[in-house]
Amino acid sequence: MRALETDALDGLLVTSRANIRYLTGFSGSAAVVAVTRADVLLVTDFRYDEQARAEAGPVARVEVESTSVWDRFFKELATLGPLDAMGYEAHSVSVHDAGRFAEAGKAWRWTPTTELVERLRAAKDDVEVVAIRNAALLAGEAFHQTLGEVRAGMTELAIAGLLEGALRRLGSEGHPFPTIVASGPRSALPHARSSTRTVAAGEWLLLDFGAQVDGYCADLTRTVVVGARATERQRVLYELVRDAQQRARTAVRAGMTGRDADALAREPIAARGFGAAFGHSLGHGLGLEVHEAPRLSKTNTDPLPAGAVVTIEPGVYLAGDGGVRIEDDVHLPAGERGAELLSDGLTDLLELV
Repeated sequence: MRALETDALDGLLVTSRANIRYLTGFSGSAAVVAVTRADVLLVTDFRYDEQARAEAGPVARVEVESTSVWDRFFKELATLGPLDAMGYEAHSVSVHDAGRFAEAGKAWRWTPTTELVERLRAAKDDVEVVAIRNAALLAGEAFHQTLGEVRAGMTELAIAGLLEGALRRLGSEGHPFPTIVASGPRSALPHARSSTRTVAAGEWLLLDFGAQVDGYCADLTRTVVVGARATERQRVLYELVRDAQQRARTAVRAGMTGRDADALAREPIAARGFGAAFGHSLGHGLGLEVHEAPRLSKTNTDPLPAGAVVTIEPGVYLAGDGGVRIEDDVHLPAGERGAELLSDGLTDLLELV
C-alpha cells in the first residue's frame, strides 16, 4: 500500500469495520487487520471462520482464534518479518486496546494515524459507484411505495415503519442510519428522531432515509405536504430549496473546493434572506459509511477528489414552523464531465391529498 511509504510506516493496524471491509472484503463485526508493505493479516474469532476465509481469503492471511483475538494478532504479527514503525487508527482504537501495544512485549513503534485508509476510500471505482446507484434507486422506489400509504393522522413512527419495511422488501441489507420522519414544526429539526407525533393535514413531512447494497450506502431526503394542497408560503420556501439543490447538483465538479461546492446552494438561499436558516453543510461523502470524506462545507478548502460520491442536501429550517430539505446523491467523475446523478432526482413538490 503506497500510503504506508508516504507516511514512513512499515505497517498499519486496521480496526475500523468499514476500512477492514474496504481492504479485505470481510464484512463481519469482529476482526483485527494488519497491512504491511508485503502482507495482509486478518485475525477474527470462531464465529466468522468460514465467512472470513470466503470473503478475505483471496487477499489476506486469515487466522481464527477461539480465545483472545488480540493475543493471536500480536503472535502472528511477529511472523510478518522485521517491522518497526507501525501505525494504528487513532479514531478507531480505544484507549483500552491502545494499552495492549505496551503489553505485547515487542519493540514495535506505534504511531497514531488519521484517515489514512479513508483518503483511499474517497474516490470510488466503477463497482462502488454501481452499488451506490443501486442503493439510491432502491431507496427512491421504497419512498414512492410508502407515499401511497401515508395519510394525515398517522404517527411519524408508523410512517418510518412503512418506509423501513419497503426498503427491506426491495432488498436493502440494512438501514445505514435511523430513519428520520419529522412533521410540522419538528421538520425544522435537521436531525430529528421519528416520534409518536401525529401528522396533521397541511403540514410538512420530512423523510431522511437510506439503503445499503453490497455494503454501500445511499442517503436521500424528501419533503412533502400531507393531506392538503401546499400554501403559497410553503410553495415559495420549497422552490427556493429545490432551485438551490438543483443548481448545486448540476454545477458541482471534482476539483472544486468543498467550500465552493457549498456556496453553490448557500448563495441563492442567503440572497433570499434565509442564510441563517441553512445551518449545516451542503453535503458529505458516501460509501461503506453514510458519512465519510469529502465534506462539502464552508470550512473545507480542499479540492473534491475525482471519483467521489457525495450528497447534495441544502435545507431551510424555520423554528416553530417547519423546514424543507432535499437530498440526492451524485458521482463526481474525473475530467470536465459534470456530476452524475445516482438517485432518481424526483424533487417536484408532492402534495399527498
